Amino acid sequence: MMASFFDQFSSPFFMGIPLMALALLLPWVLLPTPTSRWLNNRLLTLQGWFLGMFTRQLFLPINHPGHKWALILASLMIFLLSLNLLGLLPYTFTPTTQLSINLGFAVPLWLATVLIGMRNQPNLSLAHLLPEGTPLLLIPILIVIETISLMIRPLALGVRLTANLTAGHLLIQLISTGLFVLFSSQPTVVLLTGALLLMLSLLEVAVAIIQAYVFVLLLSLYLQENV
Repeated sequence: MMASFFDQFSSPFFMGIPLMALALLLPWVLLPTPTSRWLNNRLLTLQGWFLGMFTRQLFLPINHPGHKWALILASLMIFLLSLNLLGLLPYTFTPTTQLSINLGFAVPLWLATVLIGMRNQPNLSLAHLLPEGTPLLLIPILIVIETISLMIRPLALGVRLTANLTAGHLLIQLISTGLFVLFSSQPTVVLLTGALLLMLSLLEVAVAIIQAYVFVLLLSLYLQENV
């Protein structure tokens, strides 16, 4: 009996023990850690250069009080990037295909930016709910619409990351299944399908990188509005 294509997105278990915690901790085990030596190796130097370049680029338009978030957002970027890329390996599980995991990242950080705005600049934060020059009759409707758009931001963050990774994994599995079925009967089609699968795999690597960056970038934009 053929398993469902969506079985790859179910939480893994081994002898009744859930492996979700192991899948979440694995990237931190694989990342190189700084040493007490005066000179680091090439991998640590490359990692430090990437983190420095990413942090400068991300916090360039953000005011100085928001720079306290540099460690949180840089760590989140590395974490999501590692999870997305490790999930492309065979016989692995991608935690970021679970909407609950992505919402667990998005909701607390989004809520923290909103609370910071309410504490530091309450008048400006509330002014976002009502555009200037709004007619009197439209004020209640626009306040409701802007409130809904504010509340839906973390849901949009989680759904975007989940949908993009899930769609890519499903396409790879569908094409690889067709490649396996046609292997013995139509070798010419298999070659074309294999080339398509290779290009799709490279595209999925790009999607994994871009989606991690977009997730953190949108969080930084929400932070920029509230600091």
